[in-house]
Amino acid sequence: MVSSDDALDITVIGIGYLGLTHAVCMADIGHNVLAIDVDDVKVAKAARGETPFYEPGLEPLLRKNLEAGRLRFTRSFAEIGEFGDVHFVCVGTPQAKGSTGADLTYVQGAVDSLAPYLTRETLIIGKSTVPVGTTRKLLPRVRSAAPAGDHVHIAFNPEFLREGHAVQDSLTPDRIVFGVTDEESERLMRRVYAAALAEGIPSLTMDLETAELVKVAANSFLATKISYINVMAEVCEASGADVTKLARAIGLDERIGGKFLAAGLGFGGGCLPKDIRAFRATAGELGIGSLVTWLATVDEINLGRRERVMDLTRQAAGGDLSGKRVAVLGIAFKPSSDDIRDSPALAVTRRMCEEGAVVSAYDPIANANAARQVTDVNFVDSVSDAIERADVVLHLTEWGEFQALDPASIKGTVTHPVLVDARCALDTDLWRSAGWTFYAPGRP
Repeated sequence: MVSSDDALDITVIGIGYLGLTHAVCMADIGHNVLAIDVDDVKVAKAARGETPFYEPGLEPLLRKNLEAGRLRFTRSFAEIGEFGDVHFVCVGTPQAKGSTGADLTYVQGAVDSLAPYLTRETLIIGKSTVPVGTTRKLLPRVRSAAPAGDHVHIAFNPEFLREGHAVQDSLTPDRIVFGVTDEESERLMRRVYAAALAEGIPSLTMDLETAELVKVAANSFLATKISYINVMAEVCEASGADVTKLARAIGLDERIGGKFLAAGLGFGGGCLPKDIRAFRATAGELGIGSLVTWLATVDEINLGRRERVMDLTRQAAGGDLSGKRVAVLGIAFKPSSDDIRDSPALAVTRRMCEEGAVVSAYDPIANANAARQVTDVNFVDSVSDAIERADVVLHLTEWGEFQALDPASIKGTVTHPVLVDARCALDTDLWRSAGWTFYAPGRP
């Protein structure tokens, strides 16, 4: 934790998933933090110590730092401008409507709203994932509108948060990237992250453009690994091999590694899909056709996994889903999250409803979010309620609760003991020995 003498006055613009987590963690390491959002409901909720989304450990930390007086919330950009030595831009960069590119409306709006209130030497740090070249273009924009003019500096500091592990990733990141244009900006950023650097967290200093590429390059690589193992799942299905054993074997090669080699339903969420699509659009603008083709293929393979799970479910249901009672276990795009943005599990659930299935779904956290978007699914409060009289059970999100199920004890609850393990995460032998017919992508 930084000492009171080293504490900075930090502002965070945007209190969505990234911004609120960053604001809370900056306060927790000892800085004075003032956060802003244009959404009155979000601001009021955060000021009461309530998080608008589920993230393990975040809400207690939010309350702790509110009570300590290190964290406050506001709707005033004038107050933000007066308060901050450092301003973090943490707003969303969603996929633009009608395009694969990133919508920079919120980033530009944040900078434009802040600039008129910058009257002294200050540093704006971008954390929102943006196309390469964005940050440098913002510098003349903000300097022309700020009273401080050339005394306003800009930097880029990519985030690497994993939903479900965001607090840990903020407080003890695996690396800190400083994208800067001058030594003074780097010095100030090192003061921001002094506590982490003192613990030996590696840091890398580079230009703005390289720093902007770090996050999208990493996400594209991870997406490629996931899509690759899912292509191997197709090979395994065609040849009678087992993709889970294949993944373990190639993952032991230190050049490859075992992480992100989980075959199944594919990736989703608010970052990976939109980031690789935005990177694809950037590649097109830069004239790098090979990257455009490659990322399009990765995306196509990933989306195709949803159809493969639909094929397996139809097969498990006897060829037709109409009128069949289907139990869905898991709606969030990943465990330890209530995020349903671009969730493969939710997409498959919707498709089953469209094909006439009678669907009951249970997710430990994400039911409420999903119920606001899907009206023809019966969202229930437990596994037993979901699987009652089911013809087929689908495992779509790999929550620990589902992996701990005893297939023998729940067999009597269903009409037909048929399971589709879309995440290849359950013990095949255990379920089959308990009398279940077991289907999984890439497994015999």
